Amino acid sequence: MTADAQPKATLRRLKRRSQFLRAARGNRAGRSAFGLQVMASKDEALAGIGFTVTKKVGNSPERNRMKRRLRAAAAACADDFLPGHDYVLLARREALSRPFAKMITDLSGLIARVHDTNVHDTKANDNRTGAGRGPRNATP
Repeated sequence: MTADAQPKATLRRLKRRSQFLRAARGNRAGRSAFGLQVMASKDEALAGIGFTVTKKVGNSPERNRMKRRLRAAAAACADDFLPGHDYVLLARREALSRPFAKMITDLSGLIARVHDTNVHDTKANDNRTGAGRGPRNATP
């Protein structure tokens, strides 16, 4: 290791189902190649990361390739993950063909997005009236 090289942030792996379920209750954001779920955790020292690839998205070699690409993208964005949070990346079929540089920029943007509280406040105060937003059986 040279003197100029910065040490990469370390991430702890999520391994238990309960950790994945807890992250699913948190904030979410998505792109075409993957989705991101995040929830504050009890471990304040490190950020936790988990990967999910369901059988719906492909056969086992494809799923393994998706997981490898997601792990590499997470390692590249390791400094962006906040300590004290658990993150779960959900792979989609697009993760196979997406350029790797684009995956990294998408992931770093999603990390910033799930921690931005203003994004969620604007949806809560949305008062648009359109299809599906009026009274159920309104009569003229």
